[in-house]
Amino acid sequence: MSKDSVLILGARSDIGLAVAHKFASLGHPIQLAARNVETLKPNRADITTRYKVDVTLHEFDALQPDSFAGFVDSLPKLPLIAVCAVGFMGEQSQNEQDLAASSLVMRSNYEGPAGILAELANRFETRGSGTLVGISSVAGLRGRATNYVYGSAKAGFTAFLSGLRNRLAKKGVHVVTVLPGFVATQMTENLDLPEWLTAQPMEVAEKIATAVERGKNVIYVRSIWWLIMTIICNIPENIFKRLKL
Repeated sequence: MSKDSVLILGARSDIGLAVAHKFASLGHPIQLAARNVETLKPNRADITTRYKVDVTLHEFDALQPDSFAGFVDSLPKLPLIAVCAVGFMGEQSQNEQDLAASSLVMRSNYEGPAGILAELANRFETRGSGTLVGISSVAGLRGRATNYVYGSAKAGFTAFLSGLRNRLAKKGVHVVTVLPGFVATQMTENLDLPEWLTAQPMEVAEKIATAVERGKNVIYVRSIWWLIMTIICNIPENIFKRLKL
């Protein structure tokens, strides 16, 4: 029996492609959505050949909210699972001084992802089934001087996912919040990240697939991040403001 489709938003990202491979390996047809999506033709061919599933390409721009309804309408089939891997970190030093730069980070990590998941949520609710997965960040759990513009956008997205999960809990639609911590991707390749805290994209994808299967609500890709962020979130403000984290 054929399985239902999985939509990957932000499919060009390392995490997005890893998620596509993981769900394809489980037999799901894949819908890859990204800007300039034609450049993903080699990825489509690879996934199709490897896993013998249908893979379709769909042009999608998270910064164009007016296009969201039309985008969903254009899909060959409403997916059973949608995973939003859209994100953009930017440079904190630039974000502090350049309003346009900070706005791009906020729109890429909150407005766009929240908007497209809201559109899908309404369709899923009408159907009465499905799973929405939002990849947020531990950076959104407490604002820190080193990345608070990015972190503030992720905080908004995390709150949005929590509210959406609460709203849809009795509607047959599940919402998963993913808090990865450090991940070895193109976005972080210039950062000196500790290996023991840094996940690989396929590690994230495997945790997402398990969370969807088991109906989990909020997941940390590596459990050590739960402890780290619990400590950070409980540091008194008069001490925290003197720290550089």
